Amino acid sequence: MSGHVGDLSAKQEAALAKFRENIQDILSCLPAQDDYYLLKWLRARCFDLQKSEAMLRKHVQVRKYMDSDHIKEWKAPEVIQKYMAGGTCGFDREGCPVRYEIIGTLDPKGVLFSASKQDLLRNKFQDCEFLREICDNQTKKLGKRIETIVMIYDFEGLGLKHLWKPAIDVYIELLGMFEDNFPECLKHLFVIKAPKLFPIAYNLVKHILSEDTRNKLIILGANWKEDLQKYIDPSEIPMIYGGTLTDPDGNPKCESKICFGGDVPPKYYVRDQLKQQYEHSIMVNRGSSQQLEYEILFPSCVLRWQFMSDGADIGFGVYLKTKVGSRQHAGEMTEVYHNQRYNAHLVPEDGSLTCPDAGIYVLRFDNTYSYLHAKKISYTVEVLLPDKKSEEKFQELDGQTQKMENHHA
Repeated sequence: MSGHVGDLSAKQEAALAKFRENIQDILSCLPAQDDYYLLKWLRARCFDLQKSEAMLRKHVQVRKYMDSDHIKEWKAPEVIQKYMAGGTCGFDREGCPVRYEIIGTLDPKGVLFSASKQDLLRNKFQDCEFLREICDNQTKKLGKRIETIVMIYDFEGLGLKHLWKPAIDVYIELLGMFEDNFPECLKHLFVIKAPKLFPIAYNLVKHILSEDTRNKLIILGANWKEDLQKYIDPSEIPMIYGGTLTDPDGNPKCESKICFGGDVPPKYYVRDQLKQQYEHSIMVNRGSSQQLEYEILFPSCVLRWQFMSDGADIGFGVYLKTKVGSRQHAGEMTEVYHNQRYNAHLVPEDGSLTCPDAGIYVLRFDNTYSYLHAKKISYTVEVLLPDKKSEEKFQELDGQTQKMENHHA
């Protein structure tokens, strides 16, 4: 049995009755008290009463923290309103609301330098509450139960800047809040216009997603416009995404409903760096250098680093070894990330590199120019691997596209 209203086994019926009995003390704090709503929490924890109750009680605490009674009146800071990309626009063929998340035009550093994490979480909570309200309105309007949403993730323009560790950490918190507080709300999650970097980005966040959410992810290929229309009528899709919907003034992007982000102007910045925690530290003696080696087993993996120096600047570059098994001087290796001096004692440095080839990559801290001062370097380095399942899907879609191109040729 599916665990939905009208499709419950005797055991599930009993669990629902017991669940309702166990949460009588918090029932009035919930946005809904009907069986449809309570079953979401039971399905999210496979009808485990103890886990479902713990999840729901934690949600009640989150609602209090977010001041949920007044969340719809809350106004996000201007920088979030203008530059936090995304929006709700249209309905699918069954009446479920459609939410767009625009990733490529998002400026992660600009947003995090300008807005607090608490405001970003509150903004996402507000979005989810509005979506729940839209579902309730659709239920009344259509005379049938609407309790799920469709999400479309537009990854055009996804780049290394979006893999910045502080941004990924905050995004994981945002996804976690959605998973923990709005269970069983997702109908489909479509990924469109995703570049080859997507499997690495997805691999960084997928651990926070429930198995149910991961199973609803659908990566669309070159025919994504036609594929979306199987689920959503063209009249409900913005013209920029292959439909016929526009704003009243004819804007094909429907920007009255969808924010497309962009670079955040520095005038909004309230900080120019974020506090970092580093996993390692080394001393680079005066007139010398230190090398850190990382083995990359296959192309397209990403090296991601963050570091700061103590007291003065430091040189930094990335090289690919040409001879395995022995230390090489910088001039003997292939430079793949230009060596230069960074004022990492003033502003922590971060960066990433998509590795073009397999091999041994060397991150080199260069202090050869300093004859007076040794430098202490605090750093974190990670090798980011792609998600295998989504990478295989990309290869499958590439193969289909190639066949179509050959056929038309």
